[in-house]
Amino acid sequence: MTKERESFFRKELVTELREVARRMNETKNAEKKIYYFSAAYGITSRTYRYSFSRDVLLADFVLNASYQALMQRLAMLKSGDTTVVLDDKIFNALHKGLLMLADAFEEEKPKTQEALEQILTASFVSSGPGNYLREKGAATI
Repeated sequence: MTKERESFFRKELVTELREVARRMNETKNAEKKIYYFSAAYGITSRTYRYSFSRDVLLADFVLNASYQALMQRLAMLKSGDTTVVLDDKIFNALHKGLLMLADAFEEEKPKTQEALEQILTASFVSSGPGNYLREKGAATI
């Protein structure tokens, strides 16, 4: 693969991650925020298919798993289980993580781990065990 082609896909990835973060930040609706968040793993999935790299593959895995966790919590909320809520702190942490991830990919340095940890932790605290650890002060976002 040419360096030019790889650079093109990286730029597209960065642009889309920032767009996802912007759209999530602009809406107040939790379901819509999750909807926009799903576009993050959509772009990582497309990117590694055209320009494979391990860091994009890892990002795709974390973003997809995080989306699934958020969707599970949303389904539980819709069923009436309100023991764990999807609050602004979770979405703010996801927003921050997406911007950190975009920056890491733009700089083309292996700094993606901190961003992915931010995103994964934010989605983890939407689970029962994660929320319990958050309430205890062990899991912070």
